[in-house]
Amino acid sequence: MFEPRVALASLSGEADADWARAGSEYAGLAFLGGIALDTASRGAARELVARDRNEFLPDDPFAFIDAQLASLADADIDPAFNVRSATVEPVREAARVCADHDAVVEVNAHCRQDELCAVGCGESLLVETDRLVEYVTAAAETGATVSVKLRTEVAGVDLVATARRLETAGADVLHVDAMDSEEMIAEIVDATDCFVVANNGVRDRDSVREYLEYGADAVSVGRPSDDPRVLERVRDATVEWFASPA
Repeated sequence: MFEPRVALASLSGEADADWARAGSEYAGLAFLGGIALDTASRGAARELVARDRNEFLPDDPFAFIDAQLASLADADIDPAFNVRSATVEPVREAARVCADHDAVVEVNAHCRQDELCAVGCGESLLVETDRLVEYVTAAAETGATVSVKLRTEVAGVDLVATARRLETAGADVLHVDAMDSEEMIAEIVDATDCFVVANNGVRDRDSVREYLEYGADAVSVGRPSDDPRVLERVRDATVEWFASPA
């Protein structure tokens, strides 16, 4: 889907086009964002800013997505955009913008901040699977390539069953924050034909190999995504793995 099979994972308020360009020597895909799309999610993002978190809060989030993706048209990295919404239609609109740029739209079912979960964004979508499926269906109907950012270890959530439903709804990519349950990557790989990107603690050769041994198609780097030393180690280990004879 992209080469090298290293992605830069979104960092709210930091993962913009400049950040993606800076990592383009080491990664094949960059998940920009996350960005709040509708009134409720933007209100939650403002609350996060009030307690000193970085968030993207442009006047027009769709124009922001469009401009950021347009600025990467000549970059040597494929773009994606991680989006949050408490309602489905803004996800559909963001997916249309991404489709126009041949970019991936990523539905955020991952963030666990209380403010976001309280309005029905992020991790709360894993518990309300029907609503998450609705988001993915709406995004897929636009023709965009659809990723879903997930996390393991959410109480009451059968992530393998959820992954199967998301694939049926039209998800192409499952971007999985494995937390401390790295073995879940293997279960999701076995359960679906989606392209699986493994996330959490990807820092060096050992962490890369662990996820790829579980069958991940790619890995992603989160917090150290602006550290060339980490990115170089991860890129080299990933390229080495896929270049080795089966």
